[in-house]
Amino acid sequence: MNKFTYARATEASVAVADNVGIKQSKFIAGGTNLLDLIKENVERPDHLIDIRRLPFKDISENSEGGLTLGALATNADTAYNEKVQQQYPLLSKAILAGASPQLRNMATNGGNLFQRTRCYYFYDVATPCNKREPGSGCSAINGVNRIHAILGTSESCIATHPSDMCVALAALDARVNVIGTDGDKTVDFADLHRLPGDAPHRDNNLEAGDLVTSIELPSNNLNYYNYLKLRDRQSYAFAIVSVAAALELEGDTIKDIRLALGGVAHKPWRDKTAEQQLIGKQATAENFRMLAAQVLSGAKGYGHNTFKIELAKRAIVRAFTQATKIDQ
Repeated sequence: MNKFTYARATEASVAVADNVGIKQSKFIAGGTNLLDLIKENVERPDHLIDIRRLPFKDISENSEGGLTLGALATNADTAYNEKVQQQYPLLSKAILAGASPQLRNMATNGGNLFQRTRCYYFYDVATPCNKREPGSGCSAINGVNRIHAILGTSESCIATHPSDMCVALAALDARVNVIGTDGDKTVDFADLHRLPGDAPHRDNNLEAGDLVTSIELPSNNLNYYNYLKLRDRQSYAFAIVSVAAALELEGDTIKDIRLALGGVAHKPWRDKTAEQQLIGKQATAENFRMLAAQVLSGAKGYGHNTFKIELAKRAIVRAFTQATKIDQ
């Protein structure tokens, strides 16, 4: 572990300025991912800015009839919040599928957005990794890649995003409120994270110094939902494939449908074009199979992870049929 300086921020603007002023600086709140990365020498910050005292812990109703989730509210407080459970049960279920109770008690909503991949080679500083050291190569492509991506990959990286919470937020069309050196801005959740392309070391589209203050959840009429997480063990394991499925049904006719996948790409994966093709159709297993086939039509396996393609298709059908309680 390298030496670093430490400061406690009491104002958001000061935290942003402090982050920009020192090249290798990092915000820290719960630290459930960052501290592990520092211990493994994957992250080597010169300066840590503790933001836990900033006023971003509330969960409240917003002007659109939805909810605003403070970036510093813990995952546990969010998952068990009465309004979240009533209005966004998909999000509550996704959060509770992740990590362990102890970690959820520490991890913050803002930190959850920016946790880094669990690729073996990213964590092993003795192996090449374009995400950790741009231009060094991707060891996973021809290596042990069972947990790696099948969608949106590039020749530079096949890592996956590890979050459960983010998969649900993608399905719910969330937005992220940010303060930075150029003022306040709001980012659509679909635009927050990046696919690897030729710059996999960049996980997201925020600029240096940008600080997330809250997450906006718009209101919706989704009355059927399911979060299905397939993993190697029942608890404290990252998804091999996860599915956030939600629908608004009128009778058995689909008025709105949302599908986001986790464990399959560098970011939570949505295909809105495929979703739109089911609007006005019946909620049947056959139509869900058609949706799954289209969403996975561009998938590519790398040997050990090729099984994920069929697994993801089946998981999509299971998630929707469980949500709607129809037979597969």
